[in-house]
Amino acid sequence: MTDSQADEAVTMPKQNRRHRLIAVTGATALLALAVNLGITAFNSHRKNREKKDLQGSKVRVTLSASEIIKLADRVISKSKEVHDAVASVPLDKVTYMNVISPLAELEAQQFPLVQSCVFPKMVSTSDDVRKASAEAERRIDAHVLACRMREDVYHVVKAFATRGEWLTAEAKQYTLALMRDFERNGLNLTLTKREEMQRVRVQIDELSLRYIQSLQEDCSFIAFTETELSGLPQEFLKSLDKGDNGKLKVTLKSHHVAAVLELCEVGRTRKMVALEYGKRCGEVNLSILEDLVQLRHKFARLLGYSNYADYAVDLRMAKTPTKVFEFLEDISNSLADSATMELSILKDLKKKEEGDYPFGVEDIPYYLKKAEDQQFNFGIGALKQYFPVNLVLSGVFKIVQDLFGLRFEEITDAEVWHSDVSTYSVFDLSSGELLGHFYLDIYAREGKFSHTCVVALQNGALSSNGSRQIPVALLISQFQKDVGGHPALLRFSEVVNLFHEFGHVVQHICNRASFSKFSGLGFDPDFVEVPAQVLENWCYESFSLKLISGFHQDITMPINDEMCKSIKKWQYSFSALKMKQQILYCLFDQIIHSAENVDIVELFKHLHPRIMLGLPALEGVNPASRFPSSAIGYEASCYSRIWSEVFAADIFASKFHDSYLNQYAGMQFRNKVLAPGGSKEPIEVLTGFLGREPSIQAFIDSRSQYRL
Repeated sequence: MTDSQADEAVTMPKQNRRHRLIAVTGATALLALAVNLGITAFNSHRKNREKKDLQGSKVRVTLSASEIIKLADRVISKSKEVHDAVASVPLDKVTYMNVISPLAELEAQQFPLVQSCVFPKMVSTSDDVRKASAEAERRIDAHVLACRMREDVYHVVKAFATRGEWLTAEAKQYTLALMRDFERNGLNLTLTKREEMQRVRVQIDELSLRYIQSLQEDCSFIAFTETELSGLPQEFLKSLDKGDNGKLKVTLKSHHVAAVLELCEVGRTRKMVALEYGKRCGEVNLSILEDLVQLRHKFARLLGYSNYADYAVDLRMAKTPTKVFEFLEDISNSLADSATMELSILKDLKKKEEGDYPFGVEDIPYYLKKAEDQQFNFGIGALKQYFPVNLVLSGVFKIVQDLFGLRFEEITDAEVWHSDVSTYSVFDLSSGELLGHFYLDIYAREGKFSHTCVVALQNGALSSNGSRQIPVALLISQFQKDVGGHPALLRFSEVVNLFHEFGHVVQHICNRASFSKFSGLGFDPDFVEVPAQVLENWCYESFSLKLISGFHQDITMPINDEMCKSIKKWQYSFSALKMKQQILYCLFDQIIHSAENVDIVELFKHLHPRIMLGLPALEGVNPASRFPSSAIGYEASCYSRIWSEVFAADIFASKFHDSYLNQYAGMQFRNKVLAPGGSKEPIEVLTGFLGREPSIQAFIDSRSQYRL
């Protein structure tokens, strides 16, 4: 997720016609304006026209603060009523219709109401509404946790599961998922063990909060003269506070550290900043991380697992820590030759610039950037002038519609929470069936969530009467509007991120699972990123680059062939060495959560040169200051991003590389990968689509194809 700047680069002519094109691209598109690109929009000029709800959507988007609280209380009341009814079913009278169906229907019907209460805290301009939304979320979360601890409901669900009377394979999957949810909260344990588990969970939450607060509250800085910061832009230097001695204060916050490590020409300064950054919060967070790991192991053992990694990976595509270790080691070993070559290039650059000073890990960001600047005949920042947001967005629309057999239609009179928000319905191109809706809230404003992301507002589901609830999604970003008639522009990294997040929109809309639990974006984290990462690949192909680009002063001028080739090469620039760094973090995370009483500092010292081609860790760094995701958020699962990236590369290389708009492959992907959602095992889904088990080879080959 990134902060972005963009706006509409093209103003559509104000003509009194029923439909208007919303997919406007570069020269390719302008030559085809007479051809319907498949993106149509109802155009209403009646400003006072009454706003309408979206067909099939239960999401309420304009609730006041008081209405949010009232709705949250009604949601909780209804949920309690259904859970009480299920709990009252005699164990010898359990059926699918009186136990499983009511819980599934409740989940599907209440999810959009819950999101109606929760999402305003991300987008509302009203402080009162955001506060009410946060309070509603707190109340609902507390209730959900209480429901997952209801022993009476668990026994009834277990009684039905024991009978094995499955209506469908997906109904079986859903029932077993309910059982797992209860049992991972300890409901199959004795009361004594359950109480101990809750105490451990509270301790874990408290320590996690202390760890993050320690990093957030750290105000450490290093004072440098301007000469010691040579190479950094004047704009950055002017932003730094000055000490009493007139020196400039570089804080140990990530944005300061990254700037120094990438741009500062003084090696001694880079090393000092890297070392102090690696030592921040010192023994405090090291002690907290050690305690956290031991508490997690204890928590996992109470649930019958041998260690925390076993618990964390059990319900993921990887299944076991052993599989994760094998995967990471295979990737690391396969990339060793490429990474060694890349590192030698950086070492040569340092020798030319600094003489015989030894190359350290702290030198990687600076010389990596220098090497890329030398090897590419354009600046990645300069590409920004070719990516006005409207061209990019309409190009994304065109690619997605053509590839997956979809049709987008803008709904101009839909009720929205802000005038900047646009709304679209999605139809199957062949049948005309309404598949879902999505909102775009892409322009910056005060109080709004600051990153680009997708929120599932309503999950797809099949009700007991046979009707289908359609998905509704929201894409949030922070693009800037036009300033003085000049369109705001996207950095290339923001273009890639927009493709990625829109991949999640498509993933959500095309889901056809019968149960809300298997719809949305909340299933297997090892798999959920795969579709979005597949779509990212179109950002680097000449065909799509020309479709989404146009010079902001003359949109008939897309980026040229030479720039397209450079972007493709840049995609994998030093990618083996960068991946090695990620693997280091992932192995560290997996090891500390797989074994007892690990000396965290010694582990890091040992692991660093083994993975990073002999480069030692800086002496004295504290690994607890380097891996916040191991402390909270991604513990024992840091590998997941690499996992999904590898299998996304396999999908793209196998099915799309030779034909970027191969609709047959696109429809197969939509029907075999996107449609099942979480209702099938991910390995079954990928094997069914690829016709074989997924492989790491395409990922490795792609990083060897573009030798530097």
